[in-house]
Amino acid sequence: QVFTFNTVEIKVQPSVKVKNGAPMSIVCRADISKSTDFQLKHNFTIFKDGKLVFMTVSNKGDAQYEIPMARSSDTGEYECTVEAGGKTKSSNSLHVWVTGMTKPILTAEKKEVLEGEVVKLRCELPEEVPPLHFLFRKIKMNSTPKEKLVFEPYRNFSVVEFSVEEGDNILQFDCFGRRNVKLEFESSEYSNKTLVTVREPFIKPTLNAKPSSNITEGDRIQFECSTVVARMHDIEIILQKNRTILNSIVYKYVHEYSVQDEKLLKYSAVATLEDSGEYLCKVEQGRASKTTKLNVVVSELFPKPILAASMSKLDENKELTLSCSISGFRKANFSILRKNPNGDIWLKNSRNLTMRVNVNDTGSYICKAEVKGIVKESRPVRINVYAPVSKPTLSVVSGLPEVVLGKPLRLICRSVMGTPPITFTFYKGNNEVKKVVINDTYATFLDENIRPNDKRGYKCDARNNHSSGMKTSNILNITVIVPIRNASLGSIPYGEVEDGSETAFLCSVKEGSWPIHFRIFRKTDRDVLLFEKSENADRVVWRKEAMNRQDTGTYYCMASNRANVDVKSHPITISVILAAWQKGIIAAFVLIPIAGAATLTLWWFLCKKKKGNECSALATNLTSEKLTRQHNDGDYYTG
Repeated sequence: QVFTFNTVEIKVQPSVKVKNGAPMSIVCRADISKSTDFQLKHNFTIFKDGKLVFMTVSNKGDAQYEIPMARSSDTGEYECTVEAGGKTKSSNSLHVWVTGMTKPILTAEKKEVLEGEVVKLRCELPEEVPPLHFLFRKIKMNSTPKEKLVFEPYRNFSVVEFSVEEGDNILQFDCFGRRNVKLEFESSEYSNKTLVTVREPFIKPTLNAKPSSNITEGDRIQFECSTVVARMHDIEIILQKNRTILNSIVYKYVHEYSVQDEKLLKYSAVATLEDSGEYLCKVEQGRASKTTKLNVVVSELFPKPILAASMSKLDENKELTLSCSISGFRKANFSILRKNPNGDIWLKNSRNLTMRVNVNDTGSYICKAEVKGIVKESRPVRINVYAPVSKPTLSVVSGLPEVVLGKPLRLICRSVMGTPPITFTFYKGNNEVKKVVINDTYATFLDENIRPNDKRGYKCDARNNHSSGMKTSNILNITVIVPIRNASLGSIPYGEVEDGSETAFLCSVKEGSWPIHFRIFRKTDRDVLLFEKSENADRVVWRKEAMNRQDTGTYYCMASNRANVDVKSHPITISVILAAWQKGIIAAFVLIPIAGAATLTLWWFLCKKKKGNECSALATNLTSEKLTRQHNDGDYYTG
C-alpha cells in the first residue's frame, strides 16, 4: 500500500471576494496517487492568518469549511494542511476578502449640555476586529463639520470628546469605521445620528460707556459690563483694552436653571487720548466664554505743549531762556523740568525759565501742561553747554621725543579742559596729517613714514563748539635716531706686533646717530671686555701701550646707540712676536759659543801638524782650564 501526495489545493466559493453577510465555503482538496485501491484516512486542518479555524477527519480526498454569513472579520490569508498515513502536505495560502463593514453604533453620554462643557461619544463596530480607524463628526447648522480621527489598534470601539463652544445650539454627531486590507482602505457606512441639545449658561454680555462712547479727554468715563446667568458657579467678568485687563470680578454661587440673575462689572477713569480704542467685555466659566466689543473715541482737549530754547548750543556762563506754550490755548498750569534717569528734576512752575548755565546744565529739558487734571508733556529739547578747550600739549606716547628710523612714532595730543566733542588736528611741518572728532580729552596719531630728511617739527590744535575757537600746541621736535650700520675693527700695526710695543685699535661705524657706545673684546672661552667708551663720533681709538705674548689672539668690537641694536665687527687676529733687541741678545748667546768652539777646533787642527807637547802647553794657557783626558779617546774633550 504505497501512496504519495501530488498536490493539496485550497479554494473559496463562490469567489475570493465575498460580500458581507453572504455565505462562504473554504474547500481543501488533496490529490493522492496510490499503488492499489485501499482506504486512506485524511486529517484536514484549515488556518486563517496562522490560527486554526477548522479541523476534520475524512476518508474522502476533500473537506469543506462552511461560513453561513461572512463578516469582514473573516477576511484574511487561508491555508490548509492534509495529514495521511504519516505524511503531511500543505497548500499555498489564499487571500479571502469579505467586502463591506457592519454599520457602527454611536452613543452619547448626555443628551443635553451647557456651553463650555464637553460631549463624550462612543463609536463601536461590534462584528469587526482591530486594528480599526474611527472618524467622528460634529455637525452644526450652516457650518463645516468638525472631525476627529482615532486609530484603535487593539479594540473595536473608540471614545472621544467634543467641546461645546459659544454659539452651539443643536448639535448632531455621527461616526464611521475604516480598515486596511491589502494596503487598501475600506470604510463602513455612517452610524446613526445622535442629537445633543445645548443650553446657554449665561447670555452674551452687554458693554456700555457713560456718558457716551464719544468723549473729551479730562471727562470721566464709566464702563458697565453685565450678563444674565443661570445655574452657574465661578463665573468671571473681565474688562480689557487690547491685551491689558482693566478690571475683573468673580461670582461664586449655584442656581437652578429656572433662576436667572444679572451680574454687573463697573470701571471708571478720567479719559485721555490714550484711552481711545476698542474695549472688550468677556464672561468666562470653565471652557465657556462670550465677549462683546465697544469702540471708544476720546477727543483732544488741548494739544501737547511745545518747549522752545533761546539756544541749543552755548558757552558756559551764558544766559539760556526756555519757553513753554500750547498752540491756541493759554489757560494751563505749566512746569519746566530736566530729564533724569532716576526721575525728572523739577526746575520751575512757569511757562518761562531764564538761567545762567554751566557745563553741568547740559541735558534734555521738557515742559508739562495741566488742564482739568490732564497732564501732557512736550518733546524733549537738548541743551549743550560748552567749556573752552585749554591749550593742548603734544608728546610722544613712549616718553622721549625721539624715534628710531624705520619705527612708527605715536603722538598724543591732550587738552585737559574743554567739553567734548573735541576736534583734534595733527600737523607734520605745516602739512595737516590727521583730523579726528572724539568724545574725549585726547587723541593719538601714528606716523609710520619716518625718514632721515623729514621735517621733524610736529604740532596739534584742538577746538570744540565753544566760541573761543581753536588752541594750538607748542611745536614738538623729534630726534630721528639712525641705527648703527657696518661696524669694523682695525689695528696699527696690523697682524704682527713686537713684544712690548704699543698697538692702536680703531673701531668705526659706517652710519649711526651719536653718541655711539664702543666696546672692544678679546675672544677667549668667555669673551673679555678690554675697553668701552661713548663718543660723539663714528670711531674710537684705543691704545694698548705694551703688548706681550699673552695678548696674542682674536679681537672684535661692538657698537650701539639709542636704537638699542648691537652691531658686531668682523674679528681680527693679533700675533705678538719678539722685539729686535731681544733677537740680538739671543743671537749673542748663541753665536759666541759657536765662534769659540770653531776657534779651538782650528787651533787643534793646526797644532796637530806640530809637536804634541807644544799643543798641550798652549792649550793650557789659552783656556786656563784643565781638561780631563778620556782614557780611550784622545781626539774629543769634554767641556
